[in-house]
Amino acid sequence: MFVSVVIVAAGRGKRMGESINKVFLNLNGKPVLYHTINAFENLPVVQEIILVVSKGDIKYCEENIVNKFRFAKVKKIVEGGEERQQSVFNGLMSVNEKATIIAIHDGARPLITSEVILQAIEAAYLYKAVGVGVPVKDTIKVVNNQNVVINTPDRRTLWSIQTPQVFEKEIILNAHKKAIADGFAGTDDTVLIERMGIDVMLVEGDYKNIKITTPEDLIIAEAFLKK
Repeated sequence: MFVSVVIVAAGRGKRMGESINKVFLNLNGKPVLYHTINAFENLPVVQEIILVVSKGDIKYCEENIVNKFRFAKVKKIVEGGEERQQSVFNGLMSVNEKATIIAIHDGARPLITSEVILQAIEAAYLYKAVGVGVPVKDTIKVVNNQNVVINTPDRRTLWSIQTPQVFEKEIILNAHKKAIADGFAGTDDTVLIERMGIDVMLVEGDYKNIKITTPEDLIIAEAFLKK
């Protein structure tokens, strides 16, 4: 296997209420993005990392993240798109031609563990398309436009999806190209696979693998790291 990792960090994080990208905010003494990259940098199975950031963040990211912390596996820093799906596609177009397996991960998920990453990569080798998630703990309600409950699905069938999502290279490339051709926009990468009629296997992730979205998430992540 030649495993490439695309880390997407091109969002602005408006809900953080900060003027800079949330992945550059401090988390336990280092930027959020440092923790995210470091989780993949230390895995021997990973051959390369492609970072996708906003155009205005490329130089900052290179100097203050990649060079400062000497991340040897970060081979390219790529400009992101208007939406996440376009950013992922830009990253996919930049992976090494030798890549056989591609993992796609959110830069704002710094608490991902090596155990979960390895499980997902191993599963992708067997099943070709893999998502990471955790069973939901809460009762979920489906509502209409007036916020009236119309259905209560069995939570035993519901999972909350995380990243990384890991795929055989050709499958994820074809899925993104088809989505572009069809004008389809999905909320994650596995949905692009699903609409092609290809099964997606889920492996259980970690409830600590939170996405930094609001200021409260930084406090929670800090607590997890200190623990």
